[in-house]
Amino acid sequence: QVQLVESGGGLVQPGGSLRLSCAASGSIFRTASMGWYRQAPGSQRELVARIMSGIATNYAASVKGRFTISKDNTKNTVYLQMNSLQPEDTAVYYCNAQYSGKVYWGQGTQVTVSS
Repeated sequence: QVQLVESGGGLVQPGGSLRLSCAASGSIFRTASMGWYRQAPGSQRELVARIMSGIATNYAASVKGRFTISKDNTKNTVYLQMNSLQPEDTAVYYCNAQYSGKVYWGQGTQVTVSS
């Protein structure tokens, strides 16, 4: 019922930028808490950023000042603007939704930061 589809990943040089998009189910988008997580090889999946049903946001300390999460309610899409990317940002990035006590995940999109 709930579908999350990420896009926008790819290869970028250090200092570069990428914008990730997550298209979400319209039936839950307005009331769900939406987030971006990432998982690097050999590491645990970690929260990158989250935006609530309103406009409140939360960021991991490692990305504060560099990443911005936002959403477009008319398009049922949440974005992650990533600036000043560094090699340590390399990971698979996953879109996440929390709604009515349940958690939903997208399939993930690879972000690689390398010279």
